[in-house]
Amino acid sequence: MVLFSRPPPVLRLALGPAIALFLAFAALMPAQAAEGTASFADRSRIVAIGGSITEIVYALGEQDRLVARDSTSRYPQAAMELPDVGYMRQLSPEGVLSVNPSGILALHGSGPKEAVDVLKKSSIPFIEVPERYDNQGILEKIHIIGKALGADAKADAVAAEIEVKLKAAENQTASIKERKRILFVLSMQGGKLLASGSDTAADGIIKLSGGVNAIDGFAGYKQLSDEAVITAGPDVILMMNNAGPATPDDDLFSNPAVASTPAGAARKLIRMDGGYLLGFGPRTADAIHDLAVALYGGQVAD
Repeated sequence: MVLFSRPPPVLRLALGPAIALFLAFAALMPAQAAEGTASFADRSRIVAIGGSITEIVYALGEQDRLVARDSTSRYPQAAMELPDVGYMRQLSPEGVLSVNPSGILALHGSGPKEAVDVLKKSSIPFIEVPERYDNQGILEKIHIIGKALGADAKADAVAAEIEVKLKAAENQTASIKERKRILFVLSMQGGKLLASGSDTAADGIIKLSGGVNAIDGFAGYKQLSDEAVITAGPDVILMMNNAGPATPDDDLFSNPAVASTPAGAARKLIRMDGGYLLGFGPRTADAIHDLAVALYGGQVAD
């Protein structure tokens, strides 16, 4: 009996650009160590590829070094004024190199592989930043980016501050006994849900916020059969805002499989900004808190 399957080719085409943006926050490959030069010799013209990379550069106060960013870098608002070199998973070497960078900071999972290989072989120093969906992964990113920009002391200070916030955010749900089962839905197409399993940003933020991922049978994102949705039995459905065309609430809850779950019966749906929810950067402690409050209300400790 097949409970879930990969989307067929026609469906994958239908998902289109909206899902491409969604997947910017869902790297399915294992994290790797930063490649290339640990510190840029010339830090005057840096391209940031990956929303959390850009946020961290701003958190370090090093934003004047940026000459361009990718299309997933939408925060802070000031970053939107920088030239956009394209979606992080559909980069063209020509686009990235057209801004004459002195260095490239790229989040692991940037692609396609052929484009990244060309960039790594160019004369421009390329540093790849690992992506892990836990607290230590965020702190590691801060230190790597700080070192790359010659801002180690700033990185130490920012990381220390964020570590305190992350620990406090996680502790807010430590005493909660009955954990909510959460189904993260990336999209709904043709009545089928594309949902998150393990080893994703969604899985990481659910756990940090005191929830339980309702899906534990696969890694990454897959389309669920109706039976898989019912078996998952989520208490809450979690979706993103500002990441492409949204699925209307009525469309979601009129789905027979969803309606058969506790979340469907209670029409329990939480929507949060995609970059904020799944960015795993300087704002993640706040995202953990906000999601926890949305899940547990007054049970969340101050």
